Amino acid sequence: MNKSENLKLLLPSPLEELHDDRASHAELRIFLKRDDLINPEIPGNKWRKLKYNIAVARAEGHTKLLTFGGAYSNHLRAVAAAGYYFDFQTIGIVRGEEHLPLNPTLSYAQDHGMELHYLDRTSYRSKGSVEALRKLRGRFGDFYLIPEGGSNELGIRGCAELPAEITQPFDVICCSCGTGGTLAGVAAGLSAGRQALGFPVLKGGEFLTGEINRLQREAFGYDSGNWTLECGFHFGGFAKSNSHLADFIEDFRRRHTIVLEWVYEAKMMYGLFELIRRETFSPGTAIVAILNE
Repeated sequence: MNKSENLKLLLPSPLEELHDDRASHAELRIFLKRDDLINPEIPGNKWRKLKYNIAVARAEGHTKLLTFGGAYSNHLRAVAAAGYYFDFQTIGIVRGEEHLPLNPTLSYAQDHGMELHYLDRTSYRSKGSVEALRKLRGRFGDFYLIPEGGSNELGIRGCAELPAEITQPFDVICCSCGTGGTLAGVAAGLSAGRQALGFPVLKGGEFLTGEINRLQREAFGYDSGNWTLECGFHFGGFAKSNSHLADFIEDFRRRHTIVLEWVYEAKMMYGLFELIRRETFSPGTAIVAILNE
């Protein structure tokens, strides 16, 4: 049996109303788009970004996928899973030095067949250059390249399909941002009058403005202009946290029996409730928050 037949996908992903007194007091409604439930190994935006890339890689006759990510990259984990289920060799170029024992993310990737290689942080910054890719092809042979985070034209088009799955009327849709690809696609998929709000998990996330514009132009030929970034909720940078975020995660678990993933989704939800506390949204606003991880 082809292993891909064992990959069960929950699509469209569920939409659940979040009953929280902080929102109801502000006369708001919040819904969770549970993309995290699509599949435990290739959840959320990972599946949406990879599905068309996998199809094109197969159609072009590739047998090997190469991609990039940090040591805690859920994208690396998802590409490893995709390679396992769809019969591709996978190579992961990891930012920084090797640290043993491997963390759970990289351990999973390696256990599912991904060949891990490490690139110092200076070299990693130029990983997508013509010269860098030439060297990688010289080392690993032919491969299908999936950029960091899966954020290319095909990945953006996959994310753009998400809003059409939401049958509940809404005004604002929120997502966490790493490379900006999910926000670029989701915003492009919105109907007129709706807005997208992104919460970068990296310090200095303002740089994503240019990236999101570039990704939309490459995928759709235009900038949608219906999105904004909230850059003040990174908690010190990527994969960094503090007691305030930890307390929020525990409080959210007690209120809603949902354990938020801390690198991305907890920062988005913390930011959303802080904006609610600041009375950013007009009474009657319906908000969808995407849980991807």
